[in-house]
Amino acid sequence: MKRPLTLGLAFAAGLVAPVVHAAEANPGDTAWILTSTALVLFMTIPGLALFYGGLVRSKNVLSILMQCFVITSLVSMLWLLGGYSLAFGEGNAFIGNLDKLLFAGVGEDSVSGTVPEIGFALFQLTFAIITPALIVGGFAERMRFSAVLLFTTGWLLLVYVPICHWVWGGGWLAELGVMDFAGGIVVHITAGTAALVAAIMLGKRRGFMESALMPHNMTLTIAGAGMLWVGWFGFNGGSALAANGDAAMAMFVTHISASAGAFTWLVAEWLRYGKPSALGAVTGMVAGLGTITPASGFVGPGGALVIGILAGIICFVATNYLKRTLRIDDSLDVFPVHGVGGILGTLLTGIFASNALGVFSGQQEIEIGRQLGVQAIGVGAALVYTAVVTAVLLFVTDRLVGNRVSDEEEQQGLDIVSHNERGYDL
Repeated sequence: MKRPLTLGLAFAAGLVAPVVHAAEANPGDTAWILTSTALVLFMTIPGLALFYGGLVRSKNVLSILMQCFVITSLVSMLWLLGGYSLAFGEGNAFIGNLDKLLFAGVGEDSVSGTVPEIGFALFQLTFAIITPALIVGGFAERMRFSAVLLFTTGWLLLVYVPICHWVWGGGWLAELGVMDFAGGIVVHITAGTAALVAAIMLGKRRGFMESALMPHNMTLTIAGAGMLWVGWFGFNGGSALAANGDAAMAMFVTHISASAGAFTWLVAEWLRYGKPSALGAVTGMVAGLGTITPASGFVGPGGALVIGILAGIICFVATNYLKRTLRIDDSLDVFPVHGVGGILGTLLTGIFASNALGVFSGQQEIEIGRQLGVQAIGVGAALVYTAVVTAVLLFVTDRLVGNRVSDEEEQQGLDIVSHNERGYDL
């Protein structure tokens, strides 16, 4: 999140501003942040829910929609109960404090930067919602609903909140000078890594790599993908936290990268398998969006084009390698798209954010070599911490309620097993 400079080099990227009660919110900035908030929530419900729902089998579509919907509700309450305070409270280098427990002191007149603090907190909540919802794609069609709820609770508080504080809340990565405009580290690397760990620990679905596991409704998936593309304007453009040129540029480069990612993936698939698919086009779009996210407020259009093309190629290769070579059943390709895209985008930010690259220049005065090192530290820290804590959480939830449904339940489908309802009544 781009904010006014407050803590020296820690916010060379402009990430967090203190709350000031005497200032007045800017009406234009406030209107933009409220609009962006709606757009980002729209990305999860209904965007991600439909995108994921179409990719699973018909007997599991309702379970996916339900998981996205209930994660939205659960995370919202956790954010109120202390998540926001721990992420953005002053605290220390690793975690915030509980001064804003139950939003104590956050009233209508509280201002953060140039927007009401309550609006900023709500905007941040939508990011906290979509991140664990993305992980659903790693264990789709085989995890118990009770385990999903327990895991999400622990993961939000023990993974998302601390890393959010490290990067956006004035923590140690912010002090180091890491650049993550809208969530390459905080959202995509954490969600992708968690999905990969979950896929490995829960094991493959029955019939993995067989045609029976093909998406059941690409119409739903493409509709959801379109909602994600539109919503991402709020995701990245809103992270400027102001209605200004930064927001406009972030939106433009987001669109260019998404376009380049979709087209590049489509061409790669066409050359490799003989035909371009709708699934390939929308997956490439998401790869382009996830990869540009950390760079969106720092790079220019030329850099965004390169980032989108690289996202389409590298995430395409990563997806095929994970499934076909490593034979890991990351059901909806969360790690090769979001995880690899987040890593790639975070590193490329250290290059294309520089204002010394001619037509490919960004807006930052940085030393590329040094910034790449800082970005790599951020990537490594998020990967290792997320992987370890996610594994521990999955171990605990498995002991408490059992993570995976039985073979018979998986065969019957989670719509009936978990909710006694069907997505389709045919």
